[in-house]
Amino acid sequence: MNRTLYTLLFHLGLPLVALRLYLRSRKAPAYAKRIGERFAKGLAPMQTGGIWVHAVSVGESIAAAPMVRALLKRYPQLPITITCMTPTGSERVRAMFADEPRVQHCYLPYDLPWAAARFLDHVQPRLAVIMETELWPNHINQCAKRGIPVALANARLSERSARGYGRFARLTQPMLAQMSLIAVQTEAEAERFRQLGARPECVEVTGSIKFDLSIDPQLLVRAGQLRAQWQADRRPVWIAASTHEGEDAIILQAHRQLLEHHADALLILVPRHPERFNAVFELCQQQCVTQRRSSGEAVTEQTQVLLGDTMGELLFLYALADIAFVGGSLVANGGHNVLEPAALSKPVLSGPHLFNFLEIAAMLREAGALQEVDDAQGLAAQVRRLIELPIDARRMGDAGLSVMRANQGALQRLLDGLARLF
Repeated sequence: MNRTLYTLLFHLGLPLVALRLYLRSRKAPAYAKRIGERFAKGLAPMQTGGIWVHAVSVGESIAAAPMVRALLKRYPQLPITITCMTPTGSERVRAMFADEPRVQHCYLPYDLPWAAARFLDHVQPRLAVIMETELWPNHINQCAKRGIPVALANARLSERSARGYGRFARLTQPMLAQMSLIAVQTEAEAERFRQLGARPECVEVTGSIKFDLSIDPQLLVRAGQLRAQWQADRRPVWIAASTHEGEDAIILQAHRQLLEHHADALLILVPRHPERFNAVFELCQQQCVTQRRSSGEAVTEQTQVLLGDTMGELLFLYALADIAFVGGSLVANGGHNVLEPAALSKPVLSGPHLFNFLEIAAMLREAGALQEVDDAQGLAAQVRRLIELPIDARRMGDAGLSVMRANQGALQRLLDGLARLF
């Protein structure tokens, strides 16, 4: 399939796109808003001539934040336009850069030539930076027609994804050949990009910028103060973060098993998607004494579960806990960023499905900073072990922080690569 056929099929599929938006809006009403932006219509006035950064959703937006801040500092005269595809990503971008007048934001239009052209003519970027592996052939082609260099930052490509792209070589190869920089996390991924058609001179191994996560020193201080207000200094507190449908019941089962041995244990449960907050709260209420973080009420000694149903607080909620489980990994979702709790020196647990973070997970596992579990019983056993063996918990946390520090520097290498494209 070439780009012409891809574009034709995309146009034919627009009714299905509209249906998908409608169905998603039934759970998350924000999907029904700002639809014009998805076709580059009704865009707000924007500063032109800057840098366009695309981060598809929340995780990519958080990963992009240090890069965006560094670009703002390095190029004080340039605006930065950040696009995403989801309401949660949009909300996160606006929260992170609310006080930065040079950062502007909208949804990325669908990958239709006329929509991509209208967007680029409106923003007129000097450079396009796509986070991770969000590859859109028409957007990239429209950039190439205008002489706008395109960089893929913090790029990752699993064997499974590479096989998928390889099945559409007539679409993938020309697209990758139009890119000016592909900054990948590992050499294995670099080789996959080369085999798919990327120009070898444009592929660089820079490492993962997720290792360059910067933690506010006051974060742990504020977390300690809040735990003191809760009178929970001596309570075992663990967090299950970024959970997906199918995981919450397993986590609550593990927590009930834990309560049999540590009756004062507190679980902070943080669903990945806001549209699931209410359903997960009802599930928690059926099994445990539960409070919602959004209520603003203080946790009491009777509270068994705190539902993390706020946005932009994940790092703070990690800081509140002694032990961290990272979700999206007990179901075949591929996991989420295990480096966030590691950066806070927390022992990290996860399920077995970590195919989105294979290399990072392997580093943490080999250092003794990450322990994988398969089910509720295994999760309960590991949390109980870390509660009862605080020296082991401290050793895991220290090991994770050491891995973080040993692998930093990717952001600087990426910035150097982007500077060559101006």
